[in-house]
Amino acid sequence: MEPTHFQAIKAAILGFTELGRDALHVYAGLATLFLSALVLRRPLRSRLPWLFVLGVAVAAELLDLYDDSVTTGQPRWGASAHDILNTLFWPTAILLLAWRRLLFRE
Repeated sequence: MEPTHFQAIKAAILGFTELGRDALHVYAGLATLFLSALVLRRPLRSRLPWLFVLGVAVAAELLDLYDDSVTTGQPRWGASAHDILNTLFWPTAILLLAWRRLLFRE
């Protein structure tokens, strides 16, 4: 079965960057955190940029689950949970360090 547009875009990004799927999730999470903090004009200790990363990660995985259902007939829940954890790991670490003032002291 032919991949969806979302999967084709992801495959193109993977091919262009030559990153693995896990690395792509890590970089996407960090980029989303920093860009959302910049656009929203919020410090990294604010929950809002982290929540934005969470929303983007969940939305992307919902698209993946839909694509899996359409192409294979079964969603891959474990793979989606793995991807969300990869996407959120470093943004969560940065948020926690910023809360503890161990990072970005004022």
